[in-house]
Amino acid sequence: MLGAMTRNWWTLVLRGVLAILFGIIVILTPLIALTSLILLWGAYVLVDGVMAVFVAIRHRSEYPQWWVTLLEGIAGIIAGIIAFLFPPLTAIIMVYYVAAWAIITGVMQIAAAIQLRKEIEGEFWLGLGGLLSVIFGVFLVLSPGEGILTLLLLVGIYSIIFGVSLLMLGLRVRGMSDQTRPTTPRAA
Repeated sequence: MLGAMTRNWWTLVLRGVLAILFGIIVILTPLIALTSLILLWGAYVLVDGVMAVFVAIRHRSEYPQWWVTLLEGIAGIIAGIIAFLFPPLTAIIMVYYVAAWAIITGVMQIAAAIQLRKEIEGEFWLGLGGLLSVIFGVFLVLSPGEGILTLLLLVGIYSIIFGVSLLMLGLRVRGMSDQTRPTTPRAA
């Protein structure tokens, strides 16, 4: 594995630079980043919905619950159309979805930490993570506008940190490739 990494060190550097640029763009232009995300998601669910409708109708004689897939496809088509026609509404719905996910997973983590108290030490960290998740979810519910911008900021910061780590790894691996190359004696 190390040999492959040292030969292709530049791909790590390139990925790191691209991640850093992506993070900077998201932080500097959050509304453009949000709109792009919404439109990309809208295109995905629209195409997925059309495909689900096609599969449901095509296989209705073979699949007794074909209508479930048909309804799923129709819901995807509607969601895609809403995303294209009403991006701000879609952004708010996305924020509430993330908020619900954060609150539910946070409560589950707190419950797991309480159960783990009987078996291990250090369960506090799982409970703390769950509490922070619940607080974050409540913040999103109470302030959806600021919440979506916070999410974008976090994505941008994460992308920059991830990019820097890939860049540093790529440069470190490059240095290792110089050290691991066999040296050939020079002719005098």
